[in-house]
Amino acid sequence: MSLLVTGSLGIDTVETPAGKVENVMGGSGVYFAFAASFFTPVRLVGVVGEDCPDEFLYILKENPNIDTSGIEVRKGAKTFRWHGKYHDDLNQRDTIAVDLNVLAESGPNIPEKFRDSQFVFLANTHPELQLGLLSQLNSSTAAPHSSKLIVADTMDLWTSTQREKLMTLLERLDGLVLNDAEARLLTEESNLVFAGKQIAQHVQRFVIIKKGEHGSLLFVDDEVFPIPAWPAVDIIDPTGAGDSFAGAMMGYLAQTENLDTDNLKKAAAYGTVTASFTLEDFSLNRLRQITREQIDERMKRFEQILQI
Repeated sequence: MSLLVTGSLGIDTVETPAGKVENVMGGSGVYFAFAASFFTPVRLVGVVGEDCPDEFLYILKENPNIDTSGIEVRKGAKTFRWHGKYHDDLNQRDTIAVDLNVLAESGPNIPEKFRDSQFVFLANTHPELQLGLLSQLNSSTAAPHSSKLIVADTMDLWTSTQREKLMTLLERLDGLVLNDAEARLLTEESNLVFAGKQIAQHVQRFVIIKKGEHGSLLFVDDEVFPIPAWPAVDIIDPTGAGDSFAGAMMGYLAQTENLDTDNLKKAAAYGTVTASFTLEDFSLNRLRQITREQIDERMKRFEQILQI
């Protein structure tokens, strides 16, 4: 089933206790698309500048399950750049520098052939831009848009500065993915269970609160389901793990076309397992090395861990 993701494509410099890499491939849309591609074909929409290395676009195009025809190389623009440094506690990081560049300009256009996508993920960006992208889907001339599942990600910046627009967006979503700090900020609740249940009242189906090394919480059908993290040992770089989680989760849902509660739980577990591979190297290095069979094998081990 068709899966569309709109998100950033960027150039990252990352420092962790394990080392430093400069000018590597990053961006929420990139990590999402790669993780989802293990499960289903992905339609990637985003914008880069003229300075985007050809190698980065080739890495995306060589993946047979990623349709890159929705990527715009914008003349006269520069690609989004991010420089982050992680502490010894990898849950903590500092943003050393961020250059929005093309992300501060007008948003991407969704190609007409993508506008019938049944599964849609709006990766983190300005909520007004996310609303605009939804409007593009609804304006398809081919047929009225009727997605089976529309999910979005967000960040604390938009909660602080664009709360009204963000709340408008939530009412149009089937699901929302956010981290624990963002959930607390959005609801002003310190208890994550209270926070998740409150947010779930504003979306149609489910909310997932990510808690880093402590796993995640899935809120659906007035229930809360805790999902532990994979017991990772060799953690090199946490960048993109949350986007990989969302990509694998949405990819599995698109593959199975099943949105019942049990399948949502399994999709979140697949997200956890796939994200655990992302942690094992910088940038996309580890995701480019593994196979779906390796993900399934780790998933079997994860299911054994979850059994009591």
